[in-house]
Amino acid sequence: MLFLLPPSESKRAGGGTLSIDQVALSFGALNPAREAVLAALEQLCADPVGAAKALKLGPKQASLIELNRNLRTAPTMPALDRYTGTVYDALHGGGLSSAARARAKQSLLIQTALFGLIPATDLIPDYRLSANTALPGISLRQVWQESHDTVFRRLNQGLVVDLRSKSYVELAPIPSDVPSVWIEVVQRSAGGQLRALNHFNKKSKGELIRAVLFAQQAPDSWSALTRIAKSAGFELLPADSQGVAYLVIG
Repeated sequence: MLFLLPPSESKRAGGGTLSIDQVALSFGALNPAREAVLAALEQLCADPVGAAKALKLGPKQASLIELNRNLRTAPTMPALDRYTGTVYDALHGGGLSSAARARAKQSLLIQTALFGLIPATDLIPDYRLSANTALPGISLRQVWQESHDTVFRRLNQGLVVDLRSKSYVELAPIPSDVPSVWIEVVQRSAGGQLRALNHFNKKSKGELIRAVLFAQQAPDSWSALTRIAKSAGFELLPADSQGVAYLVIG
């Protein structure tokens, strides 16, 4: 069973001595697409005014443009540590044990706008690029949809539990012949109806993944994942006919 998270716009700065040109990202079939997207981002950031508009940056965020211009030589760190924000803060909690990190390496994937699909422990630099950014001469949705089809089909680790936001689902949809389920976070109303949540959506996904990483055994079935979710205070409902499962809080 694999778990798929979106990235986060907020990131931790710094990293080790290796640059992105010195590390080997997993899923090498994505490398031509990665290079095309990186080159387009560099081209965009050669024009600071246009880059600020495309990346939706305010005057105080101009340093992020320079960050993108130096991506090839920037320090890297594991994606799991690079990303911060609500999902990843909840995932990290009071920190991750070595066993939890080992499980993350085996079962946790992150789909990024810049590097595509990567295991959570792959090394990446700090950057700014979101799923809906318009880059010169390239369509993020087209390049990632075409390049991810083969990669998703080669995962061969059972069910893919998709916790991505809708913008990243649209950026690289999982092929229909790959077993997967998309998770929506909901709450029961007084009348028993399920109501989608915004505020607790990301936090709940992070807490679920943390519970998976710290479980005594990695889940190998939906029932096992349901038990892990229950241990974290959630009710996990089976997928409906559209492939949507519900993580119920409260």
